Amino acid sequence: MKLSTKLRNSGAAALALAVALGAAGTAHATTTLVETGSSLLYPLFNLWVPDFTAANPGIQLTTTSTGSGAGIAQSIKGLVQIGASDAYLSDGIVKKNPGMLSIPLAISAQAINFNLPGLNDKNIKLSGPILAGIYSGKITMWNDKAIKAANPGVKLPAHVIIPIHRVDGSGDTFIFTQYLSDSTPAWAHTVDYGTAVSWPAVTGGIGANGNSGMVSAATANPYSIAYIGVSFSDQAAKAGLGVAKLKNADGNYELPTAATVGTAANSIVTQTPPDERISMVFAHGANAYPIANYEYAIINTAQPNAETATAVKTFLNWALTSGNDMKYLSQVHFLPLPAAIVTLSQTQIAKIH
Repeated sequence: MKLSTKLRNSGAAALALAVALGAAGTAHATTTLVETGSSLLYPLFNLWVPDFTAANPGIQLTTTSTGSGAGIAQSIKGLVQIGASDAYLSDGIVKKNPGMLSIPLAISAQAINFNLPGLNDKNIKLSGPILAGIYSGKITMWNDKAIKAANPGVKLPAHVIIPIHRVDGSGDTFIFTQYLSDSTPAWAHTVDYGTAVSWPAVTGGIGANGNSGMVSAATANPYSIAYIGVSFSDQAAKAGLGVAKLKNADGNYELPTAATVGTAANSIVTQTPPDERISMVFAHGANAYPIANYEYAIINTAQPNAETATAVKTFLNWALTSGNDMKYLSQVHFLPLPAAIVTLSQTQIAKIH
């Protein structure tokens, strides 16, 4: 009798211990999320992650910079939970993958940087047609008549231009070539725009990976020109690169500042559709900067399980609220989303399951 009582008691104790251990295991369970894609968004994710994980210890978020093209592709394939992209999903991709979402997280822009010895402290004026001419090989010299006409009084060198472009699938390429297409019909009818395009063969042209690669290539090559996301503006400035004033849709030349990017964004906010796939490039406004854009999270509405879906929604909603604070955004020269766009993004997030 005593033996059986002891056995019952020991069995009960073992069961209680197992339940306690199980409860402890559940309490410390961690959901892992993987983000990859845009090198323009990458610095912001790195600012977000420590504070997000501190506020949400049950969610681990890892980030990598692979280019928007990879972010889109890997999110569609289910290899990552969050694809980061400067480009929204195309109509063709959405048609083939109706469960995919393009969710804006912030507003950014792209600078045109150059390495012109003796002139990097000048804001050389450039336009879409001039840049299209450079990247198509039709404008080969810095003292070309088109560049001289846009920059009266500036002594431009008689030196070959070295255009630098991205070789990885890139949202920066998407918005840069969109600017060329919107401003230059000849470019639109030949090269067009996308995260990857068939770049015309240009003697001396250079390919680079990511925004960091663009900064390095421009720094290493005097007389070069490159398109670089504004989250790398500090690195470009430290390297001594110049920043161009770009001709906008209203015919004015503007630098990428909070005011000019904000003007471009404000002209697009009321036009943003429920699925939020829209371009800010070449937006109208007297002082609108012409290469501004929403920064997107590319998300599959159907996640592998409820825990992952909840974690993805938790992160995205945090990014739209706490993460849209200027203490993060100002460090990468981004702007916060207007309240109306936050609401649209939250409505899309609610679809994730």
